[in-house]
Amino acid sequence: MKISLAMLILLLAAAWTGSQGMSLRSNKAECCSEKKFFHRKIPEFKIQGYLETPSTCTYRAVLVKLQKGLVCVDPEKKWFQEYLRKQKKSNSTST
Repeated sequence: MKISLAMLILLLAAAWTGSQGMSLRSNKAECCSEKKFFHRKIPEFKIQGYLETPSTCTYRAVLVKLQKGLVCVDPEKKWFQEYLRKQKKSNSTST
């Protein structure tokens, strides 16, 4: 009886921590809060990629991948729009 009760507690704890970890990872990776925005221009050579946040997020943003992690950027910033134009241009000429 004691073993089955201990096993049940362990299973419940594992299920709870697993679901908590999943929700933390998915929330962190999808939306940006107002405080997380990076407001300065990022040099193009430091940008490894980017991903638009879902339309369901409170703030429209782009997650920019840098060597040290992700930062949130306003997709309407002039420097980011210029970066996108250059990326599209280089992609169309390389094919």
